[in-house]
Amino acid sequence: QVQLVESGGGLVQAGGSLRLSCAASGRTFSNYVMGWFRQAPGKEREFVAAIRWSGGSSHYTDSVKGRFTISRDNAKNTVYLQMNSLKPEDTAVYYCAAAFGGTAQAMKLMRINFWGQGTQVAVSS
Repeated sequence: QVQLVESGGGLVQAGGSLRLSCAASGRTFSNYVMGWFRQAPGKEREFVAAIRWSGGSSHYTDSVKGRFTISRDNAKNTVYLQMNSLKPEDTAVYYCAAAFGGTAQAMKLMRINFWGQGTQVAVSS
């Protein structure tokens, strides 16, 4: 059974940092693109960042470039999202996602095969 389990969310003041983790299990993800999406109240889910398990470049939505960094630890089967200089508009439920094939640049348009349950991030002003 495939599982993506997120952790690391919480409440932080504007300008602060959080690191989200996504522990993946249940299959080999070497041919998958891994990423993070978020959904704020009353808004649609949006793409945040992506990276391939097997390496290659990462990709970010414009609003988080220079502030967020996606990375992976193959030995731990875990994907991370380091979030710095957080803003109130980053407040959302953050979801880990896995999509078969493709590139990090294409993930926002790809069919997502697996979703995590989400972790809440709240940034106060």
